[in-house]
Amino acid sequence: MTKQAANWSPYDNNGGSCVAIAGADYCVIAADTRMSTGYSILSRDYSKICKLADKSLMASSGFQADVKALQKFLAARHLTYQHQHNKQMSCPAMAQLLSNTLYYKRFFPYYSFNVLGGLDNEGKGCVYTYDAVGSYERVGYGCQGSGSTLIMPFLDNQLKSPSPLLLPAQDAVTPLSESEAVDLVKTCFASATERDIYTGDRLEIVVLNADGIHRQYMELRKD
Repeated sequence: MTKQAANWSPYDNNGGSCVAIAGADYCVIAADTRMSTGYSILSRDYSKICKLADKSLMASSGFQADVKALQKFLAARHLTYQHQHNKQMSCPAMAQLLSNTLYYKRFFPYYSFNVLGGLDNEGKGCVYTYDAVGSYERVGYGCQGSGSTLIMPFLDNQLKSPSPLLLPAQDAVTPLSESEAVDLVKTCFASATERDIYTGDRLEIVVLNADGIHRQYMELRKD
């Protein structure tokens, strides 16, 4: 009998989808609350959105153990920054820190796919989208996770952002009002849930604006 090679992997993919949309003076970041492995649902009420600073939120899909480790590391680095500079880290600074952190682990990466959303130094909404090894880009809207292949074409159709190659550089923020952006996110997830078995149960929407952070929820399919 031929001996089978060990098939153990240090990674898993717990599924789920994350979306972020930047507006003129707000940022909407949303994710479903289902956590799965294979054909099993581990939790129907697991939040994928993490507050990193007063004006920075991160939504992560992928391997949730790595996501938790990444969140703890960023929280520790942010605490050090606050002690040294006596202020909170801005969203663009947090975006660079996240990129550096992921790139530092590039030979044994955090298996997490992140979107970072918040307000920049001028109070404008900003969204940064990442791959697993720290390559990032500031965009008007972004999407990660198991339902991203379904959601991104829809966002492109509704919000087509200007090419980054255009000169002079065009503003990436979307023209929607805050309530329109929230409605668009709800529509995205309602349709993605119909086709992606790893997205579902409940939608958590976090809106960040000058007044602070506001959360709302919407029920999704539970099958």
